[in-house]
Amino acid sequence: MRYSEGVKRLAVQHKYSFSDYLVLEESSNVRHEFFEGEIYAMAGGTPEHAALCLAFGSELRTRLHAGRCRAFSADLRVRVVSAGLATYPDVTVVCGPLERDPESPTTVTNPTLIVEVSSPGTEDYDRGDKFELYKQMPTLREYVLVSSRDAQIEVRRRTESGRWEVEVNGPGETVRLSSVDCEIPVDDVYRGVFER
Repeated sequence: MRYSEGVKRLAVQHKYSFSDYLVLEESSNVRHEFFEGEIYAMAGGTPEHAALCLAFGSELRTRLHAGRCRAFSADLRVRVVSAGLATYPDVTVVCGPLERDPESPTTVTNPTLIVEVSSPGTEDYDRGDKFELYKQMPTLREYVLVSSRDAQIEVRRRTESGRWEVEVNGPGETVRLSSVDCEIPVDDVYRGVFER
């Protein structure tokens, strides 16, 4: 199974259409991920996970000002049409006009930057299969992994040649996000997140 322990399987053998999934999402108070005809309930996060999502999103939004790029919370659904995936990244940035999915006006298909806060239960999925799926979106320039265990932020950046390079930043260092032309100190993101 491609999904980590943090994602629960709802359907075993039935293949759902994206339309079926949308009907479920509109009537549910729990968010679900859709992948290749299967629907998965998304698990809740830890207090550290929630704090890091808010911290990174806030730092990013502050630095984007009122330009052409906008930051969105985990309430925004993103669809990778070519991969059959619909999910809710922890933070999404879209530069320019939103490209909405033709089947769902509440779903976007053109993120420039995606941030996932990884936890022990989701880290393998976030680093592996999920990243491979996200890479299929031609608009995606950077993928950011924020650790909920240590003060470490990893940026995966698509180069002009289409290759992906990795940059890891820790305490005292600054995360450079070239896709949205801003920098975020790691210490600012992690300030007050871990209890002492």
